[in-house]
Amino acid sequence: MDVKAIRADFPLLNQEVNGHPLVYLDSSATSQKPTQVIDAINQYYRLNNSNVHRGVHTIGTRATEQYEGARERVKQFIHAQYVEEVIFTRGTTTAINLVATSYGRANLTEGDEIVITQMEHHSNLIPWQQVAKATGATLKFIPLEDDGTVTLANVEKTITQATKIVAIAHVSNVLGTINPIKEIAEVAHRNGAIVVVDGAQGVPHMKVDVQALDCDFYAFSGHKMCAPTGIGVLYGKKVWLEQMEPIEFGGEMIDFVDLYDSTWKELPWKFEGGTPIISGAVGLAAAIDYLTVIGLDQIMTYEQQLTAYAIDQLEQIDGIDIYGPKKRAGLITFNLTDVHPHDTATVLDSEGIAVRAGHHCAQPLMKWLNVTATARASFYIYNTEDDVDRFVNGLKKAKEFFGDVF
Repeated sequence: MDVKAIRADFPLLNQEVNGHPLVYLDSSATSQKPTQVIDAINQYYRLNNSNVHRGVHTIGTRATEQYEGARERVKQFIHAQYVEEVIFTRGTTTAINLVATSYGRANLTEGDEIVITQMEHHSNLIPWQQVAKATGATLKFIPLEDDGTVTLANVEKTITQATKIVAIAHVSNVLGTINPIKEIAEVAHRNGAIVVVDGAQGVPHMKVDVQALDCDFYAFSGHKMCAPTGIGVLYGKKVWLEQMEPIEFGGEMIDFVDLYDSTWKELPWKFEGGTPIISGAVGLAAAIDYLTVIGLDQIMTYEQQLTAYAIDQLEQIDGIDIYGPKKRAGLITFNLTDVHPHDTATVLDSEGIAVRAGHHCAQPLMKWLNVTATARASFYIYNTEDDVDRFVNGLKKAKEFFGDVF
């Protein structure tokens, strides 16, 4: 990877913050956008801005071609079998809620089990809490090892014939744990359950083949993979999507409307009520093209090398706790002893270094870690070892500052 050339594609990185060159280490929250994506969205609004599908005029046709072309790009990118299996949503949260509301509430009853883990983002926990309350199903949690990993032995113990849904993150947004989705899916399917994967932290950083994983649903967001905010994807196996009912009703998703009854369009449009996120889909397609040229395998390798370098540097600092397994995705969650993570992040910001601090939408996991909050540095294709060095030096300054205070 030519990281210097990649960095030049991201205009936001070329600025100073608080008198220092920006070091952006918050890509797990949202990634920056390359010029290629910004230009694609700009061009859509300048030349092709129109509503899609029903119009017969030239501009509308061009907009429809771009929108549906983006769906085909997603299908190829995640290796779905059918383009109809790609549903555009507002993001991962909306996608998971669609599955929970449409599939979960229709197929679960009292005595059924929903299996998840304590590492889940709130977006892959709260929808299942609500389904359990509405149906009488029971939430069960696969136990975590001390390093925050999931073992197949515990998966086998937790999933039973009563399990109907297994919902799990591909990659933890706090621990960086990469879960064995294919193996978990095999256990789930053997017991008659379906598998829902939160791929928000997976798709931007590694090659994803939904057919090879054999997951039933896979959800992800565009804004974490160089695309704009407000666009996401739900992949679902055609057999399940055809059985599911839409949860939003109105224009675009209908086939025929009478005064007292209506019928729905076929897949994928029955789940895309209202004017769709057209410019977002255009931007997502451009982001997919951009990442594909770089190569997802190269991205994953580079990020893991950069993360390993960062951990080696951090482990030389006294009084730092690093959470998560040795083998992980490109993020590091940590705390300085006796320093609140918000204070740590504030000191780093004064040095032009952007990290995230808080519970990261994972309060049950914070409780499992026995902390109230943590700081997190997350890496992407535009970060360098120099960024890591600046980050480590910033942490040393934070320790010195709060050491003097206390």
